[in-house]
Amino acid sequence: MNRRCAITFFIGLGVAGICSAALIAQAPRTVWDGVYTAEQAARGAVLFDKQCAGCHGPSGEGGGQAPPLLGPAFAANYDGQTVGDLFDRNRTTMPPGKEGQASAQEQADVLAAMLEFNKFPPGPAELPSQSMTLKTIKYLAEKP
Repeated sequence: MNRRCAITFFIGLGVAGICSAALIAQAPRTVWDGVYTAEQAARGAVLFDKQCAGCHGPSGEGGGQAPPLLGPAFAANYDGQTVGDLFDRNRTTMPPGKEGQASAQEQADVLAAMLEFNKFPPGPAELPSQSMTLKTIKYLAEKP
């Protein structure tokens, strides 16, 4: 009986090791992998117009009160970070005076619109609204 348990344990350990190696070998997802849908970006654009455009300008090109949310300067701020970092920043600091009042789904939708403004491609699945999941998606300014 003990020998059978030991064999089962080591076989299970080997399978876990193979699965872990396969996960580690996978390239991380980036904003170039189509991490939001066009429909989600459209919902986000409506929210952006209501909550963000007054300061950041239509389509995020910048306004008198706030910097642009697209272009080289914006890309340089987030290049190499994660989409989760951008999500957390938006969630905790935007919109001024109403920080944290938008739901996580609304924040994800606005973020999808921002990705679209920056010409990242849409894909088949919506951008998730959980910060930890978004931290697995790299923001890369240049297409790999």
